[in-house]
Amino acid sequence: MTPKQMAKIHALSFKEPRPWSVKEFADLLASPHTHIVTSDNGFAFVQIAGPEAELLTIAVHPCARRNGEGSNLLKNVLGTAEAAQCEEIFLEVVETNEPAIALYHAYGFENRATRKDYYNGPNGVKSHAVVMHKKL
Repeated sequence: MTPKQMAKIHALSFKEPRPWSVKEFADLLASPHTHIVTSDNGFAFVQIAGPEAELLTIAVHPCARRNGEGSNLLKNVLGTAEAAQCEEIFLEVVETNEPAIALYHAYGFENRATRKDYYNGPNGVKSHAVVMHKKL
């Protein structure tokens, strides 16, 4: 999957927080600490730093949602982190993304903190980020 394809899927998936650019995806792909997991209609990025991993983003094209693609991507991210001998994984998710939060809870993630007014949304509206964590 190319950075351009990723940016298109990300733009269809996110209005808040803002979608990432083609350049941002190209930069992530160039980093030796960032790993990508892909499927036909989605992708996920995880960054590995010693014993910790961070899920940077996960996106599934709207036409492919609700049929396990996001779950499979997350399962593969967790496998990637475990293979790198990570002991834990973190993520941030906008508080209004209930489907993502439910998915993360289903995989054993727990809420750790809230970052107040973390994301800039449409029309200058700010939203909180939920910080989630899972031991591997």
